[in-house]
Amino acid sequence: MHAAFSEKGIKVFATIDQQAEARAVGLTMPPTTLIVFGNPKAGTPIMLANPRAGIDLPLKVLVCELQPGHIAVMFTAASEIIARYSLPIEFASNLLPAEHLIAAVLNESAGA
Repeated sequence: MHAAFSEKGIKVFATIDQQAEARAVGLTMPPTTLIVFGNPKAGTPIMLANPRAGIDLPLKVLVCELQPGHIAVMFTAASEIIARYSLPIEFASNLLPAEHLIAAVLNESAGA
């Protein structure tokens, strides 16, 4: 997914291996990774319109193995962020490219 983000000019700010962090404190959990990503050119206007949107920006995608061999990919939809912060619908165009990219990567992986 990192390569797909990079190809589209989307910056990966952090990758957090939550399984490793759990292991470091003596706990176990399935493989779980949080990727924090975004494009300041797209996100900054949203945060200027409503600074509270900074709670959800940069965007995040959670990839985890819910059951052995069953991977789940979770993220907050653009429509949910727009509604949550009462943003004008025009801001959806700032968020939808990332959502579409995640969907494309998932479809590509499912077809592989």
